[in-house]
Amino acid sequence: MIKKNYLTILFLIFIQLSFGQEISSFNDSISANFNEIKIAADKHKQLWGKDLYGPVLFVNPDTRQIVANFSGSTGVLKQNGNIYSGILPAEINIANTAVNWDGRHWAMITLPLPVNKQDRINLLAHELFHVSQPLLGFQLFNVENNHLNQKNGRIYLRLELEALKKALQTHNKTERKTHLTNALTFRKYRYLLYSGADITENLLELNEGIAEYTGSIISGRDRMQLSEHFIKNINSFLSNPTFVRSFAYQTIPIYGYLLDNTKKGWNREITIKTNLTDYFIKAFDITISNDLRKTTALLLNQYNGKAIISEEEAREKETQKMIAEYKSKFITQPHFELVFEKMNVSFDPRNIIPIEDKGTVYPNIRVTDKWGILTVKNGALMSPKWDRIFITNPLKTENKIISGEGWVLELNDGYSVIKDDVTGNYKLTDKKIEKKTR
Repeated sequence: MIKKNYLTILFLIFIQLSFGQEISSFNDSISANFNEIKIAADKHKQLWGKDLYGPVLFVNPDTRQIVANFSGSTGVLKQNGNIYSGILPAEINIANTAVNWDGRHWAMITLPLPVNKQDRINLLAHELFHVSQPLLGFQLFNVENNHLNQKNGRIYLRLELEALKKALQTHNKTERKTHLTNALTFRKYRYLLYSGADITENLLELNEGIAEYTGSIISGRDRMQLSEHFIKNINSFLSNPTFVRSFAYQTIPIYGYLLDNTKKGWNREITIKTNLTDYFIKAFDITISNDLRKTTALLLNQYNGKAIISEEEAREKETQKMIAEYKSKFITQPHFELVFEKMNVSFDPRNIIPIEDKGTVYPNIRVTDKWGILTVKNGALMSPKWDRIFITNPLKTENKIISGEGWVLELNDGYSVIKDDVTGNYKLTDKKIEKKTR
C-alpha cells in the first residue's frame, strides 16, 4: 500500500513537472515570437520613419487565453516573466486585427501562428501597421467592393492579376513595363464598367493594401522570395469564394514591390488623399490607351482571357442561384431582425456574398452588442448601412440562449425576443426602454 501511494505521488510530481515544462516552453516560444517581430520592425524603421513595434495580443480562439508583450490598465493581464497573460472577455471578438482594449491599441493575432518565420513576421507587421495607421495619417476604411463579385468585375481583376504575375516573372525591364501597362489598363477598364469602383477600391487599398505591402517588406524575404510569395498568394487568392474585401492584399504589395526597383521610399509619399492607380501610372511612367474597350479586347488572349471568361460565366449562373436562395431565406420568408446599438463584429473577408442592394451575406460572423453575443456559422444578411443583421427565425430557447439554423444568440439581461404574429418575423425588445415609455 505504501509503495503504491509512493508511486502515485511520484506520478503526480512527474505530471506537474511535465506541465510546468510545457508552460515554460510555451512562454519561451511566445517570447521568441515577440522578439523576432521587434527585431524586424527595428530593422525597417526607415520604411515609415518610425518603429512599428507595439502592443501585441496572441489569442487562442478555443480558450480565449491571451498572451501579450505589454501590460494592460485593468489588471486582466498578469505578468509571467517578460510576458503577460489572461483571458479575453467574451464581448471582444477574436480576429487578426487592430483593437482598442484594456487601455491600449493592440495588434491582435489568432493562434496558432504561421510555422514559417517570414509568414509570421508578415502577419504581425501587417497588423502592427494598422495600430500605427492613425499616427501615420491614415484612416481605417471599412468598404466593400461588391462589383468584384460580379462577372465583369472578377474578369478584369483576374486579368490584372495575371498581368502582374507576368511582370513578376520577367527580368526584362521593357517586358515588365508592358505587363504593368496592361495590368493597369485592365484596371482602368474595370473602373469604366463600374461607376465609383475607382473610389471604393482605392479606399480598401489604402487600408489593407498598404498594410500588406508593409508586412511583406518587413517579413525578411529577399526579392526572389518576395516574387515567389506574391505569385503563390495570387494563385491561392483566386480560389476564394469572393474578392470584394480581399483583393487589396494582392494588388498594392506587388505594385509597391516593383516600384521599389526605381523609387525606394515611395510609400512615404502616400496620404489618405492619394489615388493609388493614378500614382502608379505616373510613377511607372505608363501611358494608358484612350480606347480602353478596344485595347482590353486585344490583350485578353495574352493573359488566359478566354478561359477566365468561361469560368466566370459559369460562376455567375451559380451565384445568381445562391443569391435567390439567400433573398428568400433572409428577406421574403419570415426572419429574425437584430438592430445594432453598439456593435462590434469579426468575420472572414474571403467568403462574403453581396446580395444586390439588400446587403451582404456573411457565412461566418460574430457580433457583440449591448443585447448580447451572436455567433453565426451558416449565413446572416448584413444591411447595406451596417445598422442591423438578419438571420433565420429561432428554433430553440433555453433561458438566455436562443438558437436557430446555424446560429446562437447569448442574450443579455433586459432583452427578450418577440414575434410579430402578422409577418411571422422576430425581433429584439429592450425591457428597460419599454418600462420607461409606459
